[in-house]
Amino acid sequence: MPTAEERCGHQPALPGPDDAPDLEAAVLWKVSLRILPFLFLLYVLNILDRVNVGFARLQMLSDLGLDAATGERVYGFGFGVFYIGYCVFEVPSNLILRRLGARRWIARILVSWGLISAALMFIQQPWHFYLLRFLLGFAEAGFFPGIILYLSYWFPARQRAQAVARFMTGSAVTGVVGLPLSGAIMQYLNGVGGLGGWQWLFLLEGLPTVLLGFVTLWYLTDHPEQAHWLSARERKWLSERMSREESYREQQHGLTFWQTLANGRVWLLCLVYFMVSVGANSYGAFLPKVLEERFVGFDKFQIGLLGSLPALVTVVGMVLVGGHSDRTGERRWHVAVPAFVAATGWVLAIFAPSPWLVLACLALAYAGMMSMLAPFWSLPTSFLSGAAAAGGIAFINSVGNLGGFAGPNAIAQVKAATGSFTGGFLILATAMAVCGCLALLARHDPTLEQADKQEG
Repeated sequence: MPTAEERCGHQPALPGPDDAPDLEAAVLWKVSLRILPFLFLLYVLNILDRVNVGFARLQMLSDLGLDAATGERVYGFGFGVFYIGYCVFEVPSNLILRRLGARRWIARILVSWGLISAALMFIQQPWHFYLLRFLLGFAEAGFFPGIILYLSYWFPARQRAQAVARFMTGSAVTGVVGLPLSGAIMQYLNGVGGLGGWQWLFLLEGLPTVLLGFVTLWYLTDHPEQAHWLSARERKWLSERMSREESYREQQHGLTFWQTLANGRVWLLCLVYFMVSVGANSYGAFLPKVLEERFVGFDKFQIGLLGSLPALVTVVGMVLVGGHSDRTGERRWHVAVPAFVAATGWVLAIFAPSPWLVLACLALAYAGMMSMLAPFWSLPTSFLSGAAAAGGIAFINSVGNLGGFAGPNAIAQVKAATGSFTGGFLILATAMAVCGCLALLARHDPTLEQADKQEG
């Protein structure tokens, strides 16, 4: 229903000095404490269940009786086919989330993907691997864009990149905690109960997600007006604040869902995210193998510890870049510069003369790729609203994540043909350089961020 301002032909009122800065700080602090740690935990499990196959491959491919070259191709396709299933159901899933509410739909996503992830322990043939990876992508579709949409219900535009950055540090923290954990499971449970270490890995890292699915039904709140953990005054302030921002986006941009799918800005963001996905997913798919080849003689647990070091650097980078982007209200350069940093890291990794320098270059590449994501996801939420936001965010994520199919497959084919990751690193460096250039072409409406800045 149009607002009074829209009916009169005026721009909706934006947040101003009368918005009570003390109340704003108190409300957003409560919202952050209530929502972000829980979403962070869910995202840790999301990334862990998605990429633990990179560790499992160190035993799984030989247990399936595959030679090195065939194994690379089977693994590359199986890793990437996840994103085909993901793409198929991404947009419908996010539209369902908007209709049913985040609490119920995210709980469904968690339970289904946890069960399928655990079921990977039963694979015996390559086609089992392909099928379950496809179903895992289908089940998980809508989780990430659903969270981005959900955060847009709770955090005003100027604070959103920092909120997204804090949530998304779960990806890097998965590297800090999850990689050593995966390595330890592979190392010390291999053969226990007649199961391979990779089978224990899928089982023990899949079932906690199922349990958290049921916790989500009890814990999450769909919208600010339903937040019993805020006072009535706080609920009223946050609901009105977010409603004004929504009204502004609707009047200034006013895209329908179908217009969103044909919008040039949306397609440009799809291309940017495609390049990010080529790099970030290839990193997750092949990091354990790269480290195993460089650090000869290290066991699985030690490989996991090594893999956690780039993640530590990345956590710091994500928080700093997201925070600086929010303070300045600038988004494009906060996407482009980290992309160029990532491209530099991939190039340097080719020429690094020692394993430890290779690890340092990989840390630079990973920090660059991940640090751009919070400012990036502030771009579509600055001009999409309503069904257009639900569908548009999912569309960008689904089309972009096809890079998760293209990148690992390309790296696997090059590795199978040459026996080296050099060609693959060049592909990733090129993708990130193109990503940075495309990001500078994106348009960004900073009005909401500037309004908040004037308030402060």
